[in-house]
Amino acid sequence: MRMRTLFLALVLLSVAVFVAVNWSAFTAPTRLSLLVTAVEAPVGLVMLGVVVLVVLAFGAYLVVWQSAILLESRRQTKELQVQRTLADQAEASRFTELRVIVHDELERLADRMTQALDALRGEIRDHANSLAATIGELDDRMQRHQRGDAS
Repeated sequence: MRMRTLFLALVLLSVAVFVAVNWSAFTAPTRLSLLVTAVEAPVGLVMLGVVVLVVLAFGAYLVVWQSAILLESRRQTKELQVQRTLADQAEASRFTELRVIVHDELERLADRMTQALDALRGEIRDHANSLAATIGELDDRMQRHQRGDAS
């Protein structure tokens, strides 16, 4: 049990015990003035009735107040859920956009790599041809030189 509920039950129990112990004083008739007229009534019972009405009024106020808080809490929970859904959708959209950007960048990089490899192959071919021509020229010189020595 909560501390507040326990305290409220203790207060109500002590009021009930007080009323039971002093019941004869509560029911003793007294002359009460109502400003316009006067009546004969037990002041204890009148005050006890006033206390019961005040307790009931506060109880009703607490029920209304707690209901309002509960409704507000549910409204905020729904609003938070909507915001969470929007944030998740925005995050998914950002991931999709990032995936597209990375994919496009990788395609551009693959194209550049292909172009660089083609250029490198062309240069290697040119250098191989140049080297073959140089070797062929050196071979011709050596053969001419050997024929010139042999003759």
